[in-house]
Amino acid sequence: MSAHAKTDFVGHDTHAAAPVEKRSWLLTRPTAKTGLVSWLTTVDHKKIGLLYGISALFFFLVGGFEALLIRIQLAVPNNTFISHQLYNELFTMHATTMIFLAVMPLSAAFFNYMMPLQIGARDVAFPRLNGFAFWVFLAGAIVLNIGWFVKSGAPDAGWFGYAPLTSTAYSNQFAGDMSTDLWVMGLQILGVSSVVGSLNFIVTIINMRAPGMTMMRLPVFTWMTLVTAFLIILSFPAITIALVELMMDRSFGTSFFDVSGGGLPILWQHLFWIFGHPEVYILILPAMGIVSEILPTFARKPLFGYPIIVFSGATIGFLGFGVWSHHMFTTGMGTVATAAFSLLTMAIAVPTGVKMFNWIGTLWGGHLQMRTPMMFALGFMWMFMMGGFSGVMHSAAPADAQQQDSYFVVAHFHYVLIGGSIFALLAGIHYWFPLIFGRKVSEFWGKLSFWVIFIGFNVTFFPMHFLGLNGMPRRTAVYDGNMGWNDANLIATVGALVLGVGIAIYFGVMIYTYFKGEKTTHDEWDARTLEWTVPSTPPPEHNFDVIPTVHARDAFWYEKTHKAEIEKEKAEHAKAEQDHGGIHMPSQSWFPIVAATGLLIGAIFFVNHIMIGAIAGGAIMFLGVYLWAVEGPGGYHIHLDDKNHDKH
Repeated sequence: MSAHAKTDFVGHDTHAAAPVEKRSWLLTRPTAKTGLVSWLTTVDHKKIGLLYGISALFFFLVGGFEALLIRIQLAVPNNTFISHQLYNELFTMHATTMIFLAVMPLSAAFFNYMMPLQIGARDVAFPRLNGFAFWVFLAGAIVLNIGWFVKSGAPDAGWFGYAPLTSTAYSNQFAGDMSTDLWVMGLQILGVSSVVGSLNFIVTIINMRAPGMTMMRLPVFTWMTLVTAFLIILSFPAITIALVELMMDRSFGTSFFDVSGGGLPILWQHLFWIFGHPEVYILILPAMGIVSEILPTFARKPLFGYPIIVFSGATIGFLGFGVWSHHMFTTGMGTVATAAFSLLTMAIAVPTGVKMFNWIGTLWGGHLQMRTPMMFALGFMWMFMMGGFSGVMHSAAPADAQQQDSYFVVAHFHYVLIGGSIFALLAGIHYWFPLIFGRKVSEFWGKLSFWVIFIGFNVTFFPMHFLGLNGMPRRTAVYDGNMGWNDANLIATVGALVLGVGIAIYFGVMIYTYFKGEKTTHDEWDARTLEWTVPSTPPPEHNFDVIPTVHARDAFWYEKTHKAEIEKEKAEHAKAEQDHGGIHMPSQSWFPIVAATGLLIGAIFFVNHIMIGAIAGGAIMFLGVYLWAVEGPGGYHIHLDDKNHDKH
């Protein structure tokens, strides 16, 4: 691109195409549109969203398999199906995988794919940074799971990493046990990915909305993307500080959490839960956004109380930073702190309840269409409400003291995170599948998968409430037959197997639909938001032939009732865009994956205390970033009259 050409965030050239510059072979841009190279070098937000989604679904299956092994071990008393050590590794990695490698990246997949479409943008603000965020996520996922394939084994201190379980007294890396170091390093890398991606989403939403797309016309899913991104940016520094201090304790002999050296183990809990409770809303707010898109579509009426839904989501995010110590009611904080956090925990239930009543208001009086996405969305409402009820119980410190670290808590957060987040994410996959792949999912098989998953989930986790109230502690590999827990554990294990069958049906149907499903017409659901206005399914690389002008909150519904006005407007804008040189799109680049690979190499060598290798990995990362910087924004033009790509 010529030196005088101005660019915006996505490298859009504000002048016509410049003469081709002579570049070194090192900075020659890849141009593959199909094949492996196109995926490795892509900066297209839709492809990056698919990469997140495929990775997340893979780790979702891995985490589910880990959970099935746990449930088989607990099916009967005094079971020897797996060892105590493997059990510790499984419950640590199951939770870590589901939270950081499944739910969060699956939400990020929808953020990447749908949010730019919903605001009428060509791409995200920083396309190469978006690619870097995904490859860094993949690097963190690899580091977290390396332990399964080496002698030291997988991390075994729990996803919460409480001191002193993470100290060298319990896992000494100098004796060859790298499991905790891999967990620490993997989470730090994942934090980089999350923060980088969140900054990108914030800039995109604030700066790249289509004309007329005011903040109070944003789809609720985009609003929840924005709130979630702020939560990530504000909460991840706390866990990053804690992880760095733990890394220094383990590798350099400091004593942040070591009592014998003057450290405070409870400091870890405060730092971890200052991050950990906003993390709960990082997992659930995207789900709430998805449900807020699905319910109006299938109720055939606008979302009831849109401003209240938006405001309550922001309030949940704000209050989420003031409730962390309800995880610590049994640590002896004192009556004043306990009372304060108890009241705040009760208060945060209010905006959540407001959302529930607004969703009910949306359904009330609507012409309900009970399609598969609607079934999963209604399942989300019911089971998230169940989890919310038990959550309110935990806000009362005396009740929490009894339920702390019991299976009652396991039941609670699975109703929130599987009955809540996962059901909504599965609803989102069904809802947007026709848009993404251009094929229609069978209603019969979709509803069958819903009912099997719904029944399996409740049979698995509802008995855990009674197990917890009867005194069964969490993280117990073996229990005696005379404790009174036999029947409920067996029922829960049978339910887990049914849930596994339901998930298998769900993904089997999706895979079949991808290859053999019936092709859909445009706008399969008669939807209301801008992503359904794209000229084809799947959406083209440039998203929109003409950047839309938004006239109302439900932009697509408005277009359907004002066709003549909108078509005239689009024709005028298309001519202006062609006169301006066509649509400018950012170029592919190797350097995001190069920089992420350097980070991966450096992390692995650092965990093994091979400092030369760690420095080499860091050098590769900085080289990738430097070449990325000197590469320049670049890009190519798309002329809609003949779809010729004018690369430069």
